[in-house]
Amino acid sequence: MIDGGEVIRKLALNVARYSGLAPLARPLVGGIGAILMLHRVTAVPEKPLGVNRHLNIAPAFLDAVITDMKASGYAFVSMDEAVERIKRGGADGLFAAITADDAYRDNLTEALPVLEKHGAPLMIYVAPALIDGTADLWWDVIDDIVNAGRKLELKRAGGAETLDCAAPGALVQLYNHLTLEVPEENQRAALREFAAVAGVDPGEPGRKTLMNWDEIRGIAAHPLVSIGAHTVNHYNLKRLPEERARREMTDVVTLLRSELGEAPRHMAYPYGYASAVGCREVKLAEEAGYVTAVTTRHGVLRAEHARHLLALPRISVNGRYQRVAHIRTMLSGITTPLANRGKMLVTV
Repeated sequence: MIDGGEVIRKLALNVARYSGLAPLARPLVGGIGAILMLHRVTAVPEKPLGVNRHLNIAPAFLDAVITDMKASGYAFVSMDEAVERIKRGGADGLFAAITADDAYRDNLTEALPVLEKHGAPLMIYVAPALIDGTADLWWDVIDDIVNAGRKLELKRAGGAETLDCAAPGALVQLYNHLTLEVPEENQRAALREFAAVAGVDPGEPGRKTLMNWDEIRGIAAHPLVSIGAHTVNHYNLKRLPEERARREMTDVVTLLRSELGEAPRHMAYPYGYASAVGCREVKLAEEAGYVTAVTTRHGVLRAEHARHLLALPRISVNGRYQRVAHIRTMLSGITTPLANRGKMLVTV
């Protein structure tokens, strides 16, 4: 997906890495632990040149990251134990929890064997509508639509406008149209109209890459794996009316309990950046009864997060930063204030 903070993070990483500041800064900004964020973990991505290739890391890289972190003193714990360690202010030493968004099938087939090797727990955040096929992996679908090279009609407030998908910048224009101009609950209908024009099957990416319910039930039974909520439809909650956003957080509890026999205690906000989650969403998560909720804000954990368990930052382990040295620098804490306008305690 398009990430406006990438340039800032890469600049921060390079400054910290080449200056040698990271190890020196760790005692001041290192925090007590971290939550790692994964999406896809596979050695054979279906679209190695696709726009969303950054969502993927290789299993060997995940293995290398965990190995390096363990050598640096990190204990890998479940989200439940992470809560207790945060509340104790990191008195038990450095810790990390591993999370994965969206329930990609390779989490089962390629990531889990790595985690088993290390005895590292995994929290997978599931959006039931993505699994049922009543919501689409639109960020993959638009890649297929644009690659088809057709002309689309964008319905805008000032009138219809033609988008030539063969033209440079078409992907960004379509992305912005769907996420900024089309109401959140109308996004799927608009996407499917575009897919019909392009001759693209909008359901294929989900069927091809996400686990089905049987697979989710199977992985949920694994002693290292827990299932969390990712709302029902993976909507941008900040773009929804308050009552609709509330239902996204509460209805998913009922759905996951029905499918898996257990209600989720932990949640990940879809997208998780500033324009998708704020104070209102944190309040709704509290009202829904979640123990923790994670964002995609970049940052390490601090003892003060005991007062902000529903607005926890994560360290993204993705294809843009597929070097152990990059992850080591992020974990030092030096990139947290650099990527957050000087803030060391990252919430919303």
